[in-house]
Amino acid sequence: METIGNAWLWAGFTGLVLVALAVDLVLMRHGGAHKVTFKEAAWWSAGWVALALLFNLALWWYLAETAGAEDARRIGLEFLTGYLVEKALAVDNIFVFLMLMTYFAVPEEQRQRVLVIGILLAIVLRAILIFAGAALIANFHWMLYVFGAFLLLTGVKMWFAAGQEPDLDKNPLLRWMTTHVPFVRRYHGSALWLGRPGHRKFTPLFIVLVMIGVTDVIFAVDSIPAIFAITTDPFIVLTSNVFAVLGLRAMFFLVAGLADRFHLLPYGLAIVLVLIGAKMLLIDVYKIPVPWSLAAVAVVLGITIALSLARPPRTPATS
Repeated sequence: METIGNAWLWAGFTGLVLVALAVDLVLMRHGGAHKVTFKEAAWWSAGWVALALLFNLALWWYLAETAGAEDARRIGLEFLTGYLVEKALAVDNIFVFLMLMTYFAVPEEQRQRVLVIGILLAIVLRAILIFAGAALIANFHWMLYVFGAFLLLTGVKMWFAAGQEPDLDKNPLLRWMTTHVPFVRRYHGSALWLGRPGHRKFTPLFIVLVMIGVTDVIFAVDSIPAIFAITTDPFIVLTSNVFAVLGLRAMFFLVAGLADRFHLLPYGLAIVLVLIGAKMLLIDVYKIPVPWSLAAVAVVLGITIALSLARPPRTPATS
């Protein structure tokens, strides 16, 4: 696998992520279990975005000094495009997370804990998927066509499913857990289980945590191939993914209050997946420049958000 990632870059990235997570966890614990306000979520979201952009700037500066200005510009755009794509597709995760929280009536003050643990799990699982995908593409070039076709089909499916809420009662994993896992019917603070091993019963918080982890993996199967259309460098794929996921908790509380206002966004995400899938299928015919991809993603999402705000969702008439 060809990659710009050397020991220093990997060490710097890992150290930065660990420090950022430590600061996040310390501040969250200091604040205690509480309902996250929109203002707090907005500040945290801005902080995570700023951290990602600062990392990209530092990466560009390092590459400009070691590999040349042209390579630094190209790789910097690849990171930025990948980050934007993953950040946008993460919104779909948030809608499902919000449905899970509502379905299980998770107390507002406990939602942070569930999301933090779920995000840490997501980072590990995504890293495994990314390195597996990079290895496949490095050894089997035709996998790019498989990923491209998969993204096209996923985009078309997302378009026709937009506006339809998934029925959680029919979710096979959820049905299996609620019938085979011993659990209590009410919450006990931040506890995930009660009792000793062998006589342990799980709280609804544990079930929500498992569902969030599984949901993120399912969505990662869609989003990770999308970034391989932009770059096959595992360092850029992983770093842009991780920075997008790190801001997921703050973005959840930011988007939760505005979910209804972005009702057309799933259509925009569907178009993005179709465009990226088409780019993958055309990679040996014409390699679409990264700036074009970045511009297309930004324009589609911008138009979709603007139309959502300009045309509020219709409310059903009451008799």
